[in-house]
Amino acid sequence: MENTLDSGLTAWMLVSASLVLLMTPGLALFYGGMVRTKSVLNMMMMSYGAMGVVGVVYVLWGWSMSYSESSIGGIVGNPFTHFGLDGAITDSAGEYILSDGLPVVVDVGFQVTFAIITVALISGAIADRARFGSWLVFTALWVTLAYFPMAHMVWGGGLLSGDGPFASIAEPVDFAGGTVDHINAGVAALVLALIVGKRQGFGRVAMRPHNLPLVMLGAALLWFGWFGFNAGSAYGADGVAGLAWVNTTTATAAAILGWLLVERLRDGHATSLGAASGIVAGLVAITPAAGSLSPVGSIALGLVAGGLCAFAVGLKYKLGYDDSLDVVGVHLVAGLWGTIAIGLLATDGGILYGDGFSLILVQALIALVAVAISAVVTTVIGLLIKYTMGWRISEDDEVSGIDSTVHAESGYDFGGVGASRAGSVLGASSPLPAQASTVTDSEVSA
Repeated sequence: MENTLDSGLTAWMLVSASLVLLMTPGLALFYGGMVRTKSVLNMMMMSYGAMGVVGVVYVLWGWSMSYSESSIGGIVGNPFTHFGLDGAITDSAGEYILSDGLPVVVDVGFQVTFAIITVALISGAIADRARFGSWLVFTALWVTLAYFPMAHMVWGGGLLSGDGPFASIAEPVDFAGGTVDHINAGVAALVLALIVGKRQGFGRVAMRPHNLPLVMLGAALLWFGWFGFNAGSAYGADGVAGLAWVNTTTATAAAILGWLLVERLRDGHATSLGAASGIVAGLVAITPAAGSLSPVGSIALGLVAGGLCAFAVGLKYKLGYDDSLDVVGVHLVAGLWGTIAIGLLATDGGILYGDGFSLILVQALIALVAVAISAVVTTVIGLLIKYTMGWRISEDDEVSGIDSTVHAESGYDFGGVGASRAGSVLGASSPLPAQASTVTDSEVSA
């Protein structure tokens, strides 16, 4: 049959792309509420900065590196095949190019949102202390050298796909981005936390979230947007999308309970921050498995994810690395669990369904490869920036507050205290008095 436009599929994918795009502003709220008052704008700006950089880079060479028909060793697509989306949108007759009834340009829009959110996730590991310019440069380099190759290897017919060498054992499964997005970002977060170093006062000064309602709102938007992430990855408004939707809801709900149970038994309190973090842990864990599990299997996946991550977020204090907003404890841990657990819980190929160890072996292998690639690439980029541009703002600026010193703004104006040093927050025509231009560390440490 002739490849004709499927308007229903096209509408579904446009809606899904919009949902995934909403996840990055949702992440900005989630992360923004978790930092201290003096860092909220910078934290949000790191997410919006990722949107700006990746949104441009993806059109220029990102799509081509991810999905070009011309593969370089099964590792990455040729960046020049569709540079600037040349030859990817319309054919020689000016007609929109279709792939199974979907305009390719719609798929470009869907996929760029995945690249944006993946980079933005990393920012939480280096909150409060990183130069904004260095972060933007890192974003461009990392998405080019780590994300695009991983997307090609997993979804573009490369080494970690069903066309790669591991498929001779069992076909690898990554429904919506366990390896490409969450393991990739989680490992990068750990590497950057080690390279950039600890915040001033880490382990000695209280660094509690300054706005938990903002965190809860961000978690809600992430959950809402995640339906585009997972159900949209079915590439059809069909039963598979419905299964992914139900599994996403079920696993996330179970992860909330798993996290809160650990908190209650360990600390004596079930917290709002724990509930919000459990939401993200469940969403991450179900992402690679959304189309492979039953809803009952998703309950088990989510319960374990919530409990595991509740324990894992405390490792930074025992091991001495400053992952500010627990990107490692949530995204890396839940991403690894969700990717490998497919080999246990998948209705087709899972050990618990009597299908042997082939699938779990392949899932473990692709997870390890993703860890290794992300670690090496991030180390090289991170060190390059450290010894050229530098990562850290000054100690004085960090104590004064990165919002006021880097962006000349404040997230909150309490009678002028902490407002923009240039008076822009108040709309003043002249600078504020020096004594009202900053908020001290003691005023905002809580």
